[in-house]
Amino acid sequence: MKRIPQPLVLFLLAANFVSAATWQIDTAHSSAQFAVRHMMVSTVRGEFGGVKGKAEYDGADLSQAKLDVTIDVATLVTREPKRDAHLKSPDFFDVAKFPLIEFHAKNFARDGQGKLRITGALTMHGVTRDVTLDVEGPSPELKEAGGRSRIGASATLKISRKDFGMTWNRVIEAGGLTVSDEVAITLDVELRTASQ
Repeated sequence: MKRIPQPLVLFLLAANFVSAATWQIDTAHSSAQFAVRHMMVSTVRGEFGGVKGKAEYDGADLSQAKLDVTIDVATLVTREPKRDAHLKSPDFFDVAKFPLIEFHAKNFARDGQGKLRITGALTMHGVTRDVTLDVEGPSPELKEAGGRSRIGASATLKISRKDFGMTWNRVIEAGGLTVSDEVAITLDVELRTASQ
């Protein structure tokens, strides 16, 4: 009988470490962050706290995996009230007209041990485009005393805000623009099953 190489054994174990289940995003322990360059000299970071959604995930069979996420844009904070108000205005997110950011996964693929690439439709500011999330995780499944299980994952991507219709900017005297077009996004989520 041929022996299975040790790296392959570890990969197969990791692939099956999370059991098939429907998972709910724990909003209290999840967030979405973004970072943009300001005036070409610094990076400004913001965060959305209203991350909700669910996933169907089986570590042994990615073909059946699903993920749907919504983010409440009104929860945006950058620790500067005037900037927050401007970002929520029609110049940027236009919260009154487009209150949610949504992501609906279309495809899951492994990208090395403990990593996934998830491609799906991102809708923001009334525009929908396909994007790919680079995912670290999910973490090993944690069983709680009450029968509930938890897993966690972090995802990153970069987008052009112009692709989503957010084109506001100003030219600075020294040259260049006030706000960069490229936006770096990080999504940190904790998911849990329903209590047993």
